[in-house]
Amino acid sequence: MKTLTPRQIMEELDRFIIGQNKAKKAVAVALRNRWRRQMIPKELRDEIAPKNIIMIGPTGVGKTEIARRLAKLANAPFLKIEATKFTEVGYVGRDVESMIRDLAELAISMVRKEEQELVMEKAAEIAEERILDILLPARKAPGGQEELEAADLSREKMRSRLKAGQLKDRLVELEVPDRALPMIEIFSASGMEEMDMQLRDIFGNMLPKKTKKRRMKVGEAYEHLVQEESKKLIDMDRVTKDAVEKVEQSGIIFLDEIDKIASRDHGHGPDVSREGVQRDILPIVEGTTVTTKYGMVRTDHVLFIAAGAFHMSKPSDLIPELQGRFPIRVELDALTKEDFYRIITEPENALIKQYKALLKTEEIDLEFEKEAVEEITDIAQRINEMAENIGARRLYTVMEKLLEDISFSAPDTRERAITITKGYVREKLGEFLEKEDLSRYIL
Repeated sequence: MKTLTPRQIMEELDRFIIGQNKAKKAVAVALRNRWRRQMIPKELRDEIAPKNIIMIGPTGVGKTEIARRLAKLANAPFLKIEATKFTEVGYVGRDVESMIRDLAELAISMVRKEEQELVMEKAAEIAEERILDILLPARKAPGGQEELEAADLSREKMRSRLKAGQLKDRLVELEVPDRALPMIEIFSASGMEEMDMQLRDIFGNMLPKKTKKRRMKVGEAYEHLVQEESKKLIDMDRVTKDAVEKVEQSGIIFLDEIDKIASRDHGHGPDVSREGVQRDILPIVEGTTVTTKYGMVRTDHVLFIAAGAFHMSKPSDLIPELQGRFPIRVELDALTKEDFYRIITEPENALIKQYKALLKTEEIDLEFEKEAVEEITDIAQRINEMAENIGARRLYTVMEKLLEDISFSAPDTRERAITITKGYVREKLGEFLEKEDLSRYIL
């Protein structure tokens, strides 16, 4: 885990997310507390539970982005899941424990990739030797000393040509594992995907491994062999152990749409299972042990960040026990026109920068006048007021509609420099503002 201070975490988040300082501050402290917990004596470490967070705010204001960027900063296993996907026990649908199994799979993939990076150099050496064995098969009956020296010389010449990239388009025949799954059809009910996959794994491991010969270019064969050898060099038992520890100590689960499982009234009817889902989620958040195919995983120190718009309900509609497990509540602000302007221009992944890069591939220099950008943000804000407020996501629809003709004709146009003016923005998007019905459907 990177030892970033809360201020440094805020600065990193500021590179991609505009505003929402209260939410950024809360997650920065939560992340720093993880590092602090690792630094204290073991007997007290287990007593310190993570302080889970509920983010309250309308759609498109940056809730998911904050959690995703945080996980990237911490290099932690991160899972985003909608609370509405789960059903209480007895109903058809996903059970809540599947989120921990998914998180374990992500952690295994992360750790395996890290381990493969460490052995890549050794794997590349072995792959090179195997390619040379294919290109220069060894003779069955070795000759005298002179013949051996000549063979070694030929091999070194071939190695030099291989390293220089002169052989990358030459075709070779390579034995690769036959990835065809055994012809076993497993009929499982909706929500039983894990059982389905486990049964396929069991039958797949029981049957003998098959290989087939494939013709491919030397460059492709080399890459394939590097991957194959790197997998052989890593210790999967250690990968599994490290991944489970990573989930337990630094896993982050982002529970979106939590307001959709909040019961507004405790009557009967179609919402009867909402409280059941909350009761099923509760032990996972409190801390329990979940069985995965990589062993038992404890959830006591997994950080949960919940988020919801809470238009129709409020956090107090959640069952009291679940509310108590989310002690930190942060309200995110609705975005203003000024925020839109900053979102579209400032971050490293700003929309304008994205479109400029996309059209640069067609050798077109796209420029935006300041007034044009202001007009785009003004139109996005007004459409959010006229129709449903979807926050910064509205900028995507507005920008796509604005640049539709330019993107379509880009490969054929002779213009190498295009400047977007305020007049062009009004010409392309003005009719949608005049006709409210049209803006509801198109933007």
